[in-house]
Amino acid sequence: MLVDNQTFMLLKRTIEKDGWLELPAYGNSMYPFIQQGNLCRFEPCDPSLVKKGDVILFQSQDGRLIAHRFIRTKNIDHQPQFFLKGDTNLGFDQPIGKERILGKLVCVQKHLHKISPDAFTTKLWGKLILTFPGLSGILRKYLNRKLNLQY
Repeated sequence: MLVDNQTFMLLKRTIEKDGWLELPAYGNSMYPFIQQGNLCRFEPCDPSLVKKGDVILFQSQDGRLIAHRFIRTKNIDHQPQFFLKGDTNLGFDQPIGKERILGKLVCVQKHLHKISPDAFTTKLWGKLILTFPGLSGILRKYLNRKLNLQY
């Protein structure tokens, strides 16, 4: 979802004021953990406390609102830059500064079920996708094939 800076700042104030923000998922970059149409709840987070594998909601360099998995930070020009990646994406997103982070995923609503990122199977999936990067390629091929069969 493309958001301008004014909308981003409104979302930032909303999540800080209300303590949470719920948005529907769009796309399939976090498949199968998050699928299109799932309702995702995010809470504000201190960027310095983000852990490898957390799913972070952020504004990308080109203004898109994205929820991807945090991989690592690296200091670039004496500023911490956050590296994130979708589970089915083959490469990293462009690094972002902490000012572009909106929140951390705390719940995914899939039909009648709520799934926590802290659930055993969810944590296991996160560890697998981080440990075996080749899984991203397999998932991408599967999704491309699945999408082509639908059309």
